[in-house]
Amino acid sequence: MCDDYLTCGRVDSGDFSLLIVEMKLLTRRSAERGHADHGWLQTWHSFSFGEYHDPKHMGFRSLRVINQDIIAAGEGFPPHGHRDMEIFSYVLEGTIEHRDSIGNHAQVQPGQIQVMSAGTGVKHSEFNPSASEPLQILQVWIQPDRAGLKPRYAEWTPTTAQLNAPKVLIISNDGREGSAHISQDADVYRVKSPQALTVVHELAQSRGLWFQLITGDVTVGDVKLQPGDAVSSEEAGRFEFVSSGPVEALLFDLA
Repeated sequence: MCDDYLTCGRVDSGDFSLLIVEMKLLTRRSAERGHADHGWLQTWHSFSFGEYHDPKHMGFRSLRVINQDIIAAGEGFPPHGHRDMEIFSYVLEGTIEHRDSIGNHAQVQPGQIQVMSAGTGVKHSEFNPSASEPLQILQVWIQPDRAGLKPRYAEWTPTTAQLNAPKVLIISNDGREGSAHISQDADVYRVKSPQALTVVHELAQSRGLWFQLITGDVTVGDVKLQPGDAVSSEEAGRFEFVSSGPVEALLFDLA
C-alpha cells in the first residue's frame, strides 16, 4: 500500500498499531495502463480512451489523455475530426507528418512538439512518413478553459539553451519563457538529461501535479518509477525527482 504514497509511518499504542499514511503521491504503473494492438499501431492509455474504459482513470484535472503510440513505418491516423480540445504530440523517435483542414502541413522531429487547438472543429491526419522506421509519440489532450475557440496549429522547437536544460517549460497558457500556448491554466515541463540529476518542483496551493516518466528510472520520496509509470499529487509542497542515469519525462502543473 505504501507504494502509492509519498510517506508512510506506524505508531504503536498499547495493544494495537496504527498505520499512518500521508496521501501525497499516487502512483499509476505502466503495466496498469490500457493497451491496444491495432497491428500498425501499438498504444498504451494512461486514461480511459477508445475501447479502454476505467472509471477510476478518466483523467486528472484538465488532463484528459496521455497515449504512448508506436506507429509502424508508412502508417498513421487518417483524417479525422476534433472539437474543443487542446492536443499536442511529443515526438520521441522518428518523424510525424501533420496535415489539417486549416491549411497546415509540417513534419516534426524528436525534441519538438506540435500543438493544435481544435476549437470549433478541425480535421487532421498524422502519419509516419518513413519507409522503414517506427514513429513513437506521446499524444496528450488537455481540456480548454472555454469552448468555441478558433482552431489553430503551432510547433515548438527548443533553443540551444533549452535543448540542454534539464527542466524546460514547453507549454503554458501565456507562452512565457518561449513555451507554446494553450487555452488552459496548465504548465507542461520537459524533464531530460543524459546523466543522473535531481529536478525540484514546487506545487502551489490548489494545483495538481502529474509526472509521466518516459525513459530512465526516477525516485520521488519512497516511490520508484520505471518507464511508463506516473505519479500525481494534489497537495502543495516541494517535490524532488531523482534519476540515477539518463532520463526523459513530462511534468504537468495543472489548475
